[in-house]
Amino acid sequence: MSGEFFEGGYPPPAFYFTVSISGGIAVPDASFSEVSGISLEMETEAVVEGGENRFVHQLPKSIKHPNLELKRGISQIGSPLVAWCKATLEGDFIISIVPQPIVVSLNGADGAVLRAWTFMNAYPVKWDVEGFSSSKNEVAIEKMAFAYTYSNRIL
Repeated sequence: MSGEFFEGGYPPPAFYFTVSISGGIAVPDASFSEVSGISLEMETEAVVEGGENRFVHQLPKSIKHPNLELKRGISQIGSPLVAWCKATLEGDFIISIVPQPIVVSLNGADGAVLRAWTFMNAYPVKWDVEGFSSSKNEVAIEKMAFAYTYSNRIL
């Protein structure tokens, strides 16, 4: 049990995280303000047993997961991630979609990786720019969503 706790016996606070693509190679513009979609859920199938009215059997069916979503301030058009999203989503399927592994790491205050997850065969499925408002002085935000075949917690 002691392996699940960190400094002073508490779970780790979300100090900061890093995102890398293509087998752990850090992409220079992969600074995101928010990551969501690190989730797994088992789907079940309800099976009614004839003559048994007290309960319904819930049998495991498959594992499902939401899209991995990354959120950050809008980056430059020369960004490798923007180029990947652009080629995939604006390419009219002329060029083959190139899935890549994405690694999300939760880092402690000293920069050491506390937890990490890999998302295998990921590819962009959504690229969204939040609405603009002239009455607010906020950073323009872009969101990228990635589908993937499966994920693993590696640390």
